[in-house]
Amino acid sequence: MGVLSGKTALVTGASRGIGRGIAQRLASEGALVAVHFGHDGEAARDTVEMIKREKGEAFLVRAEFGVPGDVETLYSKFDEGLAQMGASPEFDILVNNAAISGSARIDQVTPELFDRLFSVNARALLFTVQQGLKRMRDGGRIINISSAVTRISYPESVVYSMTKGALNIFTLAMAKQLGDRGITVNAVAPGFVETDMNAGKRATPEAAAELASWSVFDRIGQPGDIAELVAFLASDASRWVTGQCIDASGGSKL
Repeated sequence: MGVLSGKTALVTGASRGIGRGIAQRLASEGALVAVHFGHDGEAARDTVEMIKREKGEAFLVRAEFGVPGDVETLYSKFDEGLAQMGASPEFDILVNNAAISGSARIDQVTPELFDRLFSVNARALLFTVQQGLKRMRDGGRIINISSAVTRISYPESVVYSMTKGALNIFTLAMAKQLGDRGITVNAVAPGFVETDMNAGKRATPEAAAELASWSVFDRIGQPGDIAELVAFLASDASRWVTGQCIDASGGSKL
């Protein structure tokens, strides 16, 4: 019996990278996990199969963010999946991990890039929470995946950084609003993690070494480093922690 046995979790952007690591970790603690994806169905199916091989329970939820009706589609598919699993149409844990990146300094930013990043990284997140609260049990957990760019200046991705700043403020506001329901709301801010999203930044041994040097541990983070912290925040052990943005960058740029 894991610490999350009997709980249901929805992890957005869970087909690869940090999201996959989180989905696997929550399932290993006994949660029934909805693995959301937007495009990469093969990778998402691999995530579900990995969970099942480890004796966990998971199902797929497909919904593209940043398009009309995205959140409505998300919860329609989520409800269908729960019904197929024989579970009630309620859940306990929401991990908002889905996001897109877009490297651009201020002189390179276009209206299209700005709108696209905020549509997926901020707008979809807000309405995912709004609609999710109708289904979330009291005492639930909302965990938003932020970024160390909210602490470390990174003008190379100014719009992406802005979306994560918006996420942090949203986290703070929701923590206060939802306290009377016993729902905690926290953010986790990774630094560089070994995922497909930043594969280009570590394409050579020299580039990878430069990224590793940001951390006091002189290594690039792994999805499991983030997943462990998310699992804590999803558990009852974190019941007295809310409204926080927890740095999970390995002490990057201290």
